[in-house]
Amino acid sequence: MEVRTYRATTMHEALALVRRELGPDAAVLHTREVRAGRFFGWFPGPRQIEVTASRHVNVPSRFPPPQDRAPEVVAPKAPRHAPAARAQDPHLPDQVQGQLKDLQAMVQELCRHSKSEHRRDLPEELFRLFTDLLDAELSEELARELVERIRDEAAGTELSDPVLLKARIARMLEAEIAVTGPISVTPGRRRLVALVGPTGVGKTTTIAKLAANYRLKEKRRVGLITVDTYRIAAVEQLRTYADIIDLPMQVVSTPREMCEAIRRMGDLDLILMDTAGRSPKDEVKIQELRTFLTEAEADEVHLVLSSVVGSRALVQTAERFAPVGTTAVLLTKLDEATGLGNVIPVLRSSQLPLSYVTNGQSVPDDIEIANPHRLARCILSAKDQ
Repeated sequence: MEVRTYRATTMHEALALVRRELGPDAAVLHTREVRAGRFFGWFPGPRQIEVTASRHVNVPSRFPPPQDRAPEVVAPKAPRHAPAARAQDPHLPDQVQGQLKDLQAMVQELCRHSKSEHRRDLPEELFRLFTDLLDAELSEELARELVERIRDEAAGTELSDPVLLKARIARMLEAEIAVTGPISVTPGRRRLVALVGPTGVGKTTTIAKLAANYRLKEKRRVGLITVDTYRIAAVEQLRTYADIIDLPMQVVSTPREMCEAIRRMGDLDLILMDTAGRSPKDEVKIQELRTFLTEAEADEVHLVLSSVVGSRALVQTAERFAPVGTTAVLLTKLDEATGLGNVIPVLRSSQLPLSYVTNGQSVPDDIEIANPHRLARCILSAKDQ
């Protein structure tokens, strides 16, 4: 059985190479992003997409048929040339037999995940849109779902117009993004907003951005509370911001101290609470965080997530932090992300709205109120960066 590997700058180009050399019935066995080394491997090279494919595995094709060939109806089934049969050949080395067994399991998994018994191949423009969504770091499952919806809903002429297709997919992504708008602050009525999340996502810097905007631009009375006593540097960082912006600040180390800290800030309009980064896998620390927030009676709890993290990890993190009473997602480091399609699954699964996005370290400038229209277009344009 022949298995080949191809590399190109985009998913579309890589799949086009597969289609040209192996034909429209080729099966894609694996894809991944790689970076070729420069200067003897000392420095990372440009980003490339690597696709492993074979023409001898009988699974439903991902590729549109040639112009002179009608689409075939292919039902998912076990490959005619089952690797398992060859794996029993006593003349094959053990390593080869193991690889063939792994390949058989992979093919069976692909067949099980086929959503339609009578799947139609994608027209060229939809195929290009599909690969663009993959380049924007949407999962293959989500990209296929959106493209299939377009094929079912769009008129025939629209399916051949890339501009109209991109506009439609942008509207569909926009509909996936619920937002909260800015934190609502009423003078004379205290509101307590806490930021929670894993380590290293930028909670302290984001707190400073919010505090500076509400204090300097909105002219609100703002105070800071930190329970991040695990890192002395974090306390000092927030204290520096508090001194610069001229804000009161309280350091709380136990839930019992929380009520006293809030009482001292009872005449403020907005209290922003910085919390220690917690590992999503540490249930004890998550429960401890919940105790702090319950004692504080937080009005809003924003889960801060980094946009450079993979989709699966984002979904799992949101699930683990749900018990603390999260009310919104705040997305950071958009300037460091290679794609933003990984955001959609976590918003879907958590059913949380998006509050703010940050795109740099500058205080107070690099923060924006989440905008579905703008974010959807950022998702689609990220592949070109």
